[in-house]
Amino acid sequence: MPSNDLLLTFNAGSSTVKIGIFAMEGAKARRIGKGVIDFRAKPLSLGLSRGPQTFDMPLKAEVTEDLHDVIDETFARLADHFDMAASRAAGHRVVHGGDRFTKAIALDAASIGAIDALTPLAPLHQPQALRFVRALAHLKPHLVQTASFDTAFHATQDDLVRRLAIPRSLHDEGIKRYGFHGLSYKFIAGELTRKAPQAAKAVVAHLGSGASLCALEGGISRDCSMGFSTLDGIPMATRPGWLDPGVILYLAGERKQPLGEIEDLLYRRSGLLGVSGISADTRDLLKDGRPEARQAIDLLTLRIAGEIGRMAATLGGLDAVVFTAGIGENQPGIRAGVAKHLAWLGLSIDERANTANDFTISTGQSRMTAHVIATDEEQVIADEALSLLAAG
Repeated sequence: MPSNDLLLTFNAGSSTVKIGIFAMEGAKARRIGKGVIDFRAKPLSLGLSRGPQTFDMPLKAEVTEDLHDVIDETFARLADHFDMAASRAAGHRVVHGGDRFTKAIALDAASIGAIDALTPLAPLHQPQALRFVRALAHLKPHLVQTASFDTAFHATQDDLVRRLAIPRSLHDEGIKRYGFHGLSYKFIAGELTRKAPQAAKAVVAHLGSGASLCALEGGISRDCSMGFSTLDGIPMATRPGWLDPGVILYLAGERKQPLGEIEDLLYRRSGLLGVSGISADTRDLLKDGRPEARQAIDLLTLRIAGEIGRMAATLGGLDAVVFTAGIGENQPGIRAGVAKHLAWLGLSIDERANTANDFTISTGQSRMTAHVIATDEEQVIADEALSLLAAG
């Protein structure tokens, strides 16, 4: 393949899309640019980075269900900075692959339909990824499209870990623990193997607007805090994390709340926003002096530490804790709060290293190491797409 061929990645969240632009150089995908569109902004704009340069480019397109105008204008804007005619493929992050998709795939009509059928398992994210897949197929039919699945990395987990204590027939229908943020964990597993190979048993905390933890043994997923859906695990920006199912029964039965209202509560009005009543953003809460803000942060760090303790039991020991994603990489206060709850496990944080977001933030006397590693989901998507292209 010519060195100037381009590969694009689309990492669609519930309200944003991150776009990666990669040069295809032999067997490697090298990032040469990245963009982001926040669909909550009015008017829309494309934030673009190319090396040290950054650009904020307004978009005139209106957001429609098919996204045709947005994709067309985005490509036109990107063409001001890159040779978009050299685009050969587009890789997509898809949150849920179920049991069927345990590795990256090239997309066709049948696989797109199968991915769509999994939408009830990830109603917040699955439709967004498919919108971009379909828009690109319509507007750029020459592009090869691939899908990388957040659940695929966790297919290595033992059946016992993936089971819920429900009738076996329901498990056999697919109601089980899947785990998410797998693309991030795959990247971190590679970085940890390269930078700290002695950390054979590690728990990685992917802390962003959506948040989860993963237990790694030799770079292999053994457990994850998220289970059947992206609602499970630790508290998130607007999602509650672990919740007694009796609460849902109470809301639906005693209070007669409609399913749609309960869904909105769980996906958009709970978590840090619900506890604090102030903000879903930990940066705001850390600066806010009100007790409700402090309580939201304290609940978050307590639950993270609790999950790390549980996963240490799955692993049969713990060598390292890794913090990643927006909060994990950039907020020393959250990391320090988690470490305080883990002092009984022998974790000791170096305050200077923690404040500087260094790679190793534990002290020399700590019985386990603590690390900060920047994740790169788009790189994993690009690498998997390139592998599929090389395989024909």
